[in-house]
Amino acid sequence: MDKISKIITLLENGQHEEAIKKYEAILRNGTNDERLLLGEELFHYGFLDEAKALYERLLEAYPEEGEILVTLAEICLEQGKEDEALQTLDKIRDTDPSFPESLLLQADLYQMEGLYEVSEQKLLKAKSVLPNEVIVDFALGELYLEQGRFIEAIKSYKKVLPVEKEIAGVSINQRLGDAYSAGGAFEEALPHYERALDESLEINTLFHYAFTALQAGMTKTAIEKFTELKELDHEYHSLYLYLAKAYEREEELELSFETIQEGLRYDEYNKELYFIGGKIALKLGKEDEAEVFLRQALVLDPEFIEAGLTINKLFLHHERYEDVLEIVGIFESNGIEEPHMIWDEAVALQNLEKYSQALNKYQLAYNFLKNDQEFLTDYGYFLMEEGKRDDAAEIFNVLLANDPSNEEFAEVVQRLSDEG
Repeated sequence: MDKISKIITLLENGQHEEAIKKYEAILRNGTNDERLLLGEELFHYGFLDEAKALYERLLEAYPEEGEILVTLAEICLEQGKEDEALQTLDKIRDTDPSFPESLLLQADLYQMEGLYEVSEQKLLKAKSVLPNEVIVDFALGELYLEQGRFIEAIKSYKKVLPVEKEIAGVSINQRLGDAYSAGGAFEEALPHYERALDESLEINTLFHYAFTALQAGMTKTAIEKFTELKELDHEYHSLYLYLAKAYEREEELELSFETIQEGLRYDEYNKELYFIGGKIALKLGKEDEAEVFLRQALVLDPEFIEAGLTINKLFLHHERYEDVLEIVGIFESNGIEEPHMIWDEAVALQNLEKYSQALNKYQLAYNFLKNDQEFLTDYGYFLMEEGKRDDAAEIFNVLLANDPSNEEFAEVVQRLSDEG
């Protein structure tokens, strides 16, 4: 053991050349016990190639030893050699005590590669060998959660919880909260998050608790927990968007807007913060600030359709038709034809007295929005103004059929019929 300690001390002191000389002596002439101890230490310290060489020498002496094969596979995984790891694990006999561990490693590998069915098969085989081993249940829970099979994930985690509250640094209560929340069972998720936080105050768990409370409609609880998170770590970027939304639901619009501005100090490239900030500014009547926020959202993402449509509503309200065409042009230059954006363009062109172009855009939008009553109303009146009374009559007849009690549509249909 003194030899091993000396090598580790040399490595820790940066005396690599001397350490390698002593390492090579053990690799060539050391006992198998020395090789095993040194291999364990070097693997722990991240000297993967050196550790691997030691385990390969050990394998020469013990060619079917499952524990050695498992460790070799783990080293291959650390080196990014997944295929070699699988080949190594395949050599372990199903009667070897390390066989279940090899199945877990294989399952993990296949899961990383997205081969979920194969991963599940390996885990279920491990479960048949060790039916009461909660590590296997935990691994199944992790697999099912990643797949979105939330009910099965919950069942697996619940088998773990009476035995272990935490595995590999992962809180089982947090995982149950995640599974319930992701499956839409928000109220069932909250007690598990509370228990996880009682076990350990962890900021990611606190965020998920607050976020789930917001989804459950428990807005005041969400605000309380997001605020607690902010006090613990004001640079936790994700909290600001949802805290702003929570304030908005409570009609605390000034607080919502302040939260957006605060969030942007830490996350200045977050398009969603600018977008929500723009919408809140509009609600507050701060139209100039809203425009700045929405334009910045489009700078960050020129394909952000919601931001484009929102700023267009502002421009249309103020009859800024050239500005509408500017926004539409951003999307057209990126090859995006969004029906509501085309409708905005048609209205802008109509008001700029570019009637032929407006007609083309209305006709194009009609292919997508023929069931949208508001669009059809705009389109019908435009056709009337352009003297296309037969086409207008067809549109207003559809509108009246969809809303027979609408006196305005009835009058227009009657007038068009009389004129016809």
